[in-house]
Amino acid sequence: MIQFYAPDIATDPTLPESDSQHCVRVLRMREGDPVQAVDGRGLRYRCRIAIAHPKRTLLHVESVEEQLRVWPADISVAVAPTKHSDRIEWLVEKLVEIGVDRITPLRCMRSERRDINAERLRKIAVAAMKQSLKALLPRVDEMTPLTAYLAEAAASGEQRFVGYCDADTERRLLARAYSPGAPVRLLIGPEGDFAPEEIAAALRAGYAPVTMGDNRLRTETAALTACDTIHIVNQLML
Repeated sequence: MIQFYAPDIATDPTLPESDSQHCVRVLRMREGDPVQAVDGRGLRYRCRIAIAHPKRTLLHVESVEEQLRVWPADISVAVAPTKHSDRIEWLVEKLVEIGVDRITPLRCMRSERRDINAERLRKIAVAAMKQSLKALLPRVDEMTPLTAYLAEAAASGEQRFVGYCDADTERRLLARAYSPGAPVRLLIGPEGDFAPEEIAAALRAGYAPVTMGDNRLRTETAALTACDTIHIVNQLML
């Protein structure tokens, strides 16, 4: 079943205009048709259309169910956006599909891209949440200086990892360094890699140096691989 996003459905059981247009004009749904909507906070609403309107479709809520997160603890991915915006947009889509709690675009010393359209990234996250039938919308931050991100306090039991390309530094394989079930932060640098002083700052902030394997990966590939590695390790421990 196609899933719609209605963040205020608990108090206002209507679809936003974009979803209303898709529902009525594209899918040609009518009064009485069953639909399901999510609020982005973990609740799925099973409804029927009460009034089919292309700008404001009114829903009748029949039941509500909580969709539990299938991974055990928060996964945060902080990554420096690539020069070409379509690559970071692709990454946001794929991270949401496989499962993530927070995405933070980083501004680093060697960043090719200094600004982003965070609102567009959030819309891509919404679309990916709907497509992958999730009910939890991850947090997508504005562009954040690396220094500010490193200064954030760690959550209880949180593990922190930084991936970079310096082959002279001893780095553990992420799949072996991560302890299953723990909340985790994954830090991935820009296309030109982190500057040495940034790596030193990350290590002082408690980030352990890791690698995703023997292959050299693009920035967006490394971020996606790191997130997927966490999921695989957790799944193997079920």
